[in-house]
Amino acid sequence: MIDLKRNSKKEPVKATGLRARASSSYSPNQKEDFKISRGRFSNFLTCKRCFYLDRVKGLDPPGTPGWTLNETTDLLLKKEFDYCRERQIPHRLFIDNDLSHLVPFDHPEIDEWRDSLHKGLMLRHKKTNIILTGGVDDIWQHKITKKLIIVDYKSQAKFGRVDKEDYLVDPYHEGYKIQMDFYAYLLKGMGFDVDKTSYFLVCNAKRDEEEFNKRMNFDEYL
Repeated sequence: MIDLKRNSKKEPVKATGLRARASSSYSPNQKEDFKISRGRFSNFLTCKRCFYLDRVKGLDPPGTPGWTLNETTDLLLKKEFDYCRERQIPHRLFIDNDLSHLVPFDHPEIDEWRDSLHKGLMLRHKKTNIILTGGVDDIWQHKITKKLIIVDYKSQAKFGRVDKEDYLVDPYHEGYKIQMDFYAYLLKGMGFDVDKTSYFLVCNAKRDEEEFNKRMNFDEYL
């Protein structure tokens, strides 16, 4: 059987059903630190048996291609906010939403915190060898209270407007709230003062346009 994942040479690889890296599986009573990402933590809440088979037994779930369009949206948004971060000025969305008291948080480790694959926010769970990690999309700061505000970018393509009141009621979005709580837990554990309010920046592609013409337009909701 061929895996959906490919090796570094873009060649198909045999699906063994097990992960290749031994360090990605937890051995009972091991002394080395073991990282658990935000995604794996969510898996634990969804199905503890599945989490055990994955993290302890090393069963590798089916691989899926990345969301390259969504990743591109995130990348371009980060460029916008980094421009404002360097100058410590409000982003255009802050002004449009009466949030001119906010600025993107400027910190020397912000790029590491946003790197979900290699770094991310990190916190040791109490006195265990478990390291909780999670790559945050962005962090803003209240200029008066100095509290940090967690931000997550969401890209989608649905007809009509995004209802801010019902956005998190959607069953498919329930995990978003846990995601924010997880990031807040990490930041607080790292010694930062975190605001109770967090934001989702939802970019909704317009599907009712007359033509493509090498351009995809979005509505933004905060």
